[in-house]
Amino acid sequence: MARARIPSPILVLIALLFTVTADQAQSVPTSPQYSPAAGPSLTQIQTDALGWLQGLLRIDTTNPPGNELVAAKYIAAILTKEGIPSEIFESTPGRGFIVARLSASAVPDPSRALLLMAHLDIVGVDKSKWTQDPFAASIKDGYLYGRGALDDKGMLAANLAVFIELKRSGARLNRDVIFLAEGDEESYGTNGVIFAVDKHWDKIASGFAINEGGHIFAKDGKPQYAAVEVSQKVPANVDVIAKGTSGHASMPRKDNPVTHLAAAIEKIGSYEGPSQFNSVTRAYFQAIAPLQDEETGKWMRSLDTSDRGEHAAKVISNDSPLWNAMLRDTVSPTVLQAGVRANVIPSEARGIINVRLLPGNQLAPLLAKFQQLINDPAIRFEPELPLSETAPSSSLTSDFYNTISSVTAKTYPGIPVIPFMSPGYTDSTSLRLRNVQAYGLLPFALSEDDLSRFHGDNERISLDSFHKGVEFLFAIVNDFSVTK
Repeated sequence: MARARIPSPILVLIALLFTVTADQAQSVPTSPQYSPAAGPSLTQIQTDALGWLQGLLRIDTTNPPGNELVAAKYIAAILTKEGIPSEIFESTPGRGFIVARLSASAVPDPSRALLLMAHLDIVGVDKSKWTQDPFAASIKDGYLYGRGALDDKGMLAANLAVFIELKRSGARLNRDVIFLAEGDEESYGTNGVIFAVDKHWDKIASGFAINEGGHIFAKDGKPQYAAVEVSQKVPANVDVIAKGTSGHASMPRKDNPVTHLAAAIEKIGSYEGPSQFNSVTRAYFQAIAPLQDEETGKWMRSLDTSDRGEHAAKVISNDSPLWNAMLRDTVSPTVLQAGVRANVIPSEARGIINVRLLPGNQLAPLLAKFQQLINDPAIRFEPELPLSETAPSSSLTSDFYNTISSVTAKTYPGIPVIPFMSPGYTDSTSLRLRNVQAYGLLPFALSEDDLSRFHGDNERISLDSFHKGVEFLFAIVNDFSVTK
C-alpha cells in the first residue's frame, strides 16, 4: 500500500521534536548532593561520551599483549569527525599512543600547556567470575559494566568529551590543551608514556596534567572529600627463587624447592614494616580525621604523636587496606610457579612479590630484611629491571591545583580537597620526572564498593556518576584554560 506523502516542513518539525525528546530522555537528573557549575548545557557531549566509552570497552586492550592502537584508531576516527587532527605513534607493533592538540596561539608555550591523559590498556579478566560480559559494555540497573570502566577508559572517555566540547564550543583558549591516550600503563609504561616522553616529548610537553590516581570519595551516596593524587609509591616486582634437587615425588626430599618457596612466601606475606609519615600523608590524615567516626578520628589525630603513634598506625591499618598501604612499605605475593607434573619434584620454584615503597625508600634494605627474616640459603631474590624512579610530589600551591580546589568547592559544596599519595602507580610519575605538575583525579564520585572493583570482578561505573564526572572535569578544564 502506498504511503501518504507528508509535507517537508512538517517532517522537519517532527525531526526537531524527536531530537528534543531523545535528549531529554538521555539526560541524567542531578542529585541533591551535586551543584553543576554554571556554563553551557553539556547534555549532548555527556551522551556522546557514554557512547564512546561503550565503544572503548568493547575493544579488548588487555595487557599483555595490549593491542592499544586498535583503540587509538577508534579515537582518531572520532577526532577526525570533529575536525581535530591527531597523530598515532607506534612504539612496538600494535602499541603506542595517540595525541591531539587544541592550540591557543601559533607559538606553543609548553610551560602553560594542559595535558589531559588516560591509558588505553586494561588488566586481564576471568570472565567466569563476572555477572556481565566484561567486553559487552552492557548497562544494568544504572551501571555500565566492563573491564576498564573505571581503570581507565572512563577517564579516557571523559577527557575525550571535554577536549571535543572545547572545540565544539569555539572556546577562546589561554593555553594549549593536549589530549593523550597511551598504552602499557598496566606494565609501567615502557611502550606507552615512557616511549612518549623519551621519543616524542615535543608532542606532549606541558606544564600541567590531569590523570587518574585520585577520586571523589562517596559514602551513602554523598560525596565526602576529593582526594587529589600528588604523589605515589614506587613499585618493584621481585622474583623469589628457590633451588633444589629434582626427583621422583614418591621419595620426598628435604631440599624440595616448592616447600622452601612456600615457607618463604608465607613469611614475606606476613611482613608488616614500620609506619612512616611524609608531608602528603600527614596532610591527608589530618584532613580526613574530622570526617571519620569519633574513635577512628581519635587514632588518626594520634598518628603523628611520639607516645601513641605506632599503636595508632596499627589501629588505622587494620581499619583499611588503603590506609595501611599509605603508612608503610608493603609487599604482596602475587605469582607462584613450580613443577611440570604431579609426580615430579622440580629443581626450581619461583614466586613474584609486588613491592610498593614509600617515596625516597630503597628496595635493597627491604630485601635484606626479607633475607634475614626467611633465613634460608635456598632462597634468593632477583628484582625485575628496570626499577622505577622516585618522582617529586606535585605542588599544592600551583594555579591548576587551586583551580581544582575552587571548582570542587562550587561543584560539591562543603567537601574538602585533600592531597593524596596513591599506593598504586600511574603514568604521572614519568611526567613529574619532567617537572610537570601532574594531578590525579578521576572526576567520578566513587564509593568504597566502586573502588574495590579496580582490577577486580564486575568493574562498573554508575551512569549518574559518569555524566556528572564529565561535567565536573569540563568545569575544571574550562576554568583553567578558557579566557573569560
